[in-house]
Amino acid sequence: MSASRVVLVTGGNRGIGRAIAERFVRDGYRVAVTARSGEGPMGTLTVRADVTDSAALDAAFTEVEAQLGPVEIVVANAGITRDMLLLRMSEEDFDTVVDTNLGGTFRVVKRASKGMLKAKFGRVILISSVVGLYGGAGQINYSSSKAALVGFARSLTRELGSRGITANVVAPGFIETDMTAELPEDTQKEYKKSIPAGRFASPDEVAGVVTWLASDDAAYISGAVIPVDGGLGMGH
Repeated sequence: MSASRVVLVTGGNRGIGRAIAERFVRDGYRVAVTARSGEGPMGTLTVRADVTDSAALDAAFTEVEAQLGPVEIVVANAGITRDMLLLRMSEEDFDTVVDTNLGGTFRVVKRASKGMLKAKFGRVILISSVVGLYGGAGQINYSSSKAALVGFARSLTRELGSRGITANVVAPGFIETDMTAELPEDTQKEYKKSIPAGRFASPDEVAGVVTWLASDDAAYISGAVIPVDGGLGMGH
């Protein structure tokens, strides 16, 4: 039964990651989340790890494997922003974001792939962003790291596609999280005008797409980029 599979969601203590973890729990999966601080939702196993630290990640995976079993579905969601216009962006602002968002994905997926190869089954789901392909002023570091996930998933598909492993990208647009709630009301109105759907998404609308990609229904989908953005990024 596919729903009893083991899932690991990075950055599963808040925002979209938390909603994804909750949805997997609701659907009957065995769910672990990594968090630097805080706890994952009820019914999940929280393991401490920073995705920039390979040794900590390895220990986290070992703990999940001991308590729940080998990780069959990995959702690389942990990410940070350090928005700044190019001319003011420091090398550290660039490197830190790329090392977390892209390097973190590399470390997590590399560690997860060992078990997936053994099992001849795996679902790799990378959480990107509409700005990965649409672009965002002041977000050269973030949008570069998120665009890179497309090349990552497609290369992984070519490497591991024949082993029952899929790799896909979900690209959310504006989502109702703490981050968007802090935006001034006028700014929110402006953003909504540019979204054909005329509203922000709920985190659960992203989570539903992720759980579907993890399901048997999506076994023949790999290397795809699925936008969940209300039509904001059409045509990219």
